Amino acid sequence: MGFFLETVFGGLMSGMLYALVALGFVLIFKASGVFNFAQGAMVLVAALAMARFSEWIPIWLGIESKLLGNVLAFIVCAVFMWLIAVLIERYVLRYLVNQEGTTLLMATIGISYFLDGIGQTLFGSSVYSIDVGMPKDPLFLFESTFEGGVLVSMEDLTAAVVAAVLVAALAFFFQYTSVGRALRAVADDHQAAQSIGIPLNRIWVVVWTVAGLVALVAGIVWGSKYGVQFTLSTAALRALPVVILGGLTSVPGAIIGGLIIGVGEKLSEVYLGPFVGGGIEIWFAYVLALVFLLFRPQGLFGEKIIDRV
Repeated sequence: MGFFLETVFGGLMSGMLYALVALGFVLIFKASGVFNFAQGAMVLVAALAMARFSEWIPIWLGIESKLLGNVLAFIVCAVFMWLIAVLIERYVLRYLVNQEGTTLLMATIGISYFLDGIGQTLFGSSVYSIDVGMPKDPLFLFESTFEGGVLVSMEDLTAAVVAAVLVAALAFFFQYTSVGRALRAVADDHQAAQSIGIPLNRIWVVVWTVAGLVALVAGIVWGSKYGVQFTLSTAALRALPVVILGGLTSVPGAIIGGLIIGVGEKLSEVYLGPFVGGGIEIWFAYVLALVFLLFRPQGLFGEKIIDRV
């Protein structure tokens, strides 16, 4: 029983990492009605910026405190992601107002390649590390109940807490603020939103900025755990099945979908892997997403497409 719980906890923690990236996909879709293929590249660029600025700023300012250096680096990276959002709106999205969803989708693919290139140009192509002081030591739970206890990664647990706080903040933002309501109106109908005075250009800057901040947090967590390298943008796309499962329009669905896939991957690999030669963890999420596309394409918590037309 102890090993089973350990596997479940490990899956939950992995699921939270997927969910952090999936939040960015959901945010863009809720505001523009298009799937953002650039989210993986945004995670990569944000992680690269954090890794490099946390190294450069203490040198430039002569700071010895790691905490202060990381805080300043985070602020600079947040401004950097805002600048990216402004540039994307000014030079891409502004010219695609009221265009078909397919056009916007192709635009996000182009943005993805641009971000990959600008990341390498500005920050280099080596493998970097991020050290924000996340605890690395394992935590043993239920030692009095199970022999040896249940091993839980404190790093993963910290990431789970961060993700939970982000979800709560984003849910409040979308439901109870005027900007959040404007975002939902823009997603439903661009022309109708403009007709009642909602500034589409400002709304897109806001949502891409928020998605960039989410990407920054996800990049910090992933970079702290695995290091920052250019395969991170591809790894981030593993959140695609999470979005399909939870629903393209649901912020809580991104979290629930991440948890389901994280636990499902770990349990399948541990208990079914030995019978099929292993490797289930690589394709489990995509098979589960395919099943949902066939029988419930809107996901667990998403809206039906017909309702958005």
